[in-house]
Amino acid sequence: MTTLFGIKNCDTVKKARKWLTEHKIEHEFVDLRESPIAAVTLEHWLSEVGKDKLLNTRSTTWRNLPEDDKGDLTLPRTVHLLQAHPTLIKRPVLVHNNSIHVGFKDAEYQEIF
Repeated sequence: MTTLFGIKNCDTVKKARKWLTEHKIEHEFVDLRESPIAAVTLEHWLSEVGKDKLLNTRSTTWRNLPEDDKGDLTLPRTVHLLQAHPTLIKRPVLVHNNSIHVGFKDAEYQEIF
């Protein structure tokens, strides 16, 4: 099973969804704003790809957070932030064959599939 996590109006997510559809890859799309991600799932993603790859520190959401929320990002604090602010998750997150891929690049998707 292939699942793509993202936000409907995100341009990069739109490109990934279009790529999957054009290549006839059956997949499920999960909107991060409509379907909150369980803490255990976020912990797994963080253990697999790391905080630096999953946490979008270049986003407007990150810049608008109080400084206290940005410091000492332990695993529980990071998970809480990502649950409270799903736009902090770099997008899209592709889960395919139990592996996790963050972001979209045509060449990378060709390699995966």
